Amino acid sequence: MLLYVNEQTATYSKMLRNTGSLSRLFSESESPYLVSRSVENIYCEAFDAENLGRSDCSADAKYKNVGIGLKTFLHGNGRTLQKVAEFNRLSNLYRDKTTKELITTVAQLRNERIEFTKRAHEMDEIIYHCVTRLPNKILIFEEPMDLIDIKNIKSLKQSSNTITFEDGIHEYSFNITKSTLYKRFIMESPMFEIDVNILEHPYLALENLQQQMPMVETSSNIVGNKNGEYVILPLFSDRGSERNVPERSGLNQWNAKGRPRDPNEIYIPIPKWIHNVFPGFFPARDISFNLQVPSGKFLDAKVCQDGSKALMTNPNKALGEWLLREVMDLNERELLTYEMLEGLDIDSVIVTKQGENTFKINFCEIGTYDNFKLENDI
Repeated sequence: MLLYVNEQTATYSKMLRNTGSLSRLFSESESPYLVSRSVENIYCEAFDAENLGRSDCSADAKYKNVGIGLKTFLHGNGRTLQKVAEFNRLSNLYRDKTTKELITTVAQLRNERIEFTKRAHEMDEIIYHCVTRLPNKILIFEEPMDLIDIKNIKSLKQSSNTITFEDGIHEYSFNITKSTLYKRFIMESPMFEIDVNILEHPYLALENLQQQMPMVETSSNIVGNKNGEYVILPLFSDRGSERNVPERSGLNQWNAKGRPRDPNEIYIPIPKWIHNVFPGFFPARDISFNLQVPSGKFLDAKVCQDGSKALMTNPNKALGEWLLREVMDLNERELLTYEMLEGLDIDSVIVTKQGENTFKINFCEIGTYDNFKLENDI
């Protein structure tokens, strides 16, 4: 369990208590109603943690050097199965396999995602922070987000649609149709408990609060992404219908023919339409800017090549050292393939403008780039 500052814990408890008190806005249950995204935001604000809600990774937040997987669910008997991972796009990797082979593949995919998250965000470990609910009460638990011990997988039992198993540490259940992995959370000794008084008339409370608030003038200028807050860039070739990472360009630029190249020399492709739809989002060609990676460190970056089609760094090898070595954990001169990205359920990055000369980059799940193109009528 993490050690938190008492004042932050008090703030966290108060914020959860206040949010839970408004449960009648959404539910008639005596157990506080909490939306998972709301709990993520509350945790990050109370503990001054980094919110990873827009990242595609196994953690929802980062507190110091620890990843936080936030879960909120009804306490029940304290031994409930909760979803921990989905593999909808990867069913082809384990379809038609034996039960043991299927579960081994799922366990490998799960473990790879956890390790990827730790590498990308420079986390020493990842834990579950569980917020469970009983009538008029919220309980807080924490436990490690353990890797599945593949060598010790046992007690495999398959029904028509579900496979249950354990690894000597935890119990799991895999729903074959939904391609969803569940873990049994055993909640016995809470870190602390929060009593919640659920208001019978929350709308009146909100009205009274509104009357106490000063009037704020609103602007008619609606700020959307057409103003260039962010762009999504593919980590694969955007040409043709077949997904692939080119063997001699992009993330494998080090393998290009011609002059000798550093094994870390790569670039992230910037499709031409990005510049057309979001003119001026990136600085002009060869103008340096700060690029913050998920771990928090900054790279000296720039757009290069004809048509400003490449996002690179100075020195160029810095981008490959980060993405190929630190994050993907590839050996030097090992080709990055689309199948590797697919196993992690990522194939694009989001670049967000933080200021005139500062940008932030993070990974996106498969399909994000395609949706981004549709949103922009491409």
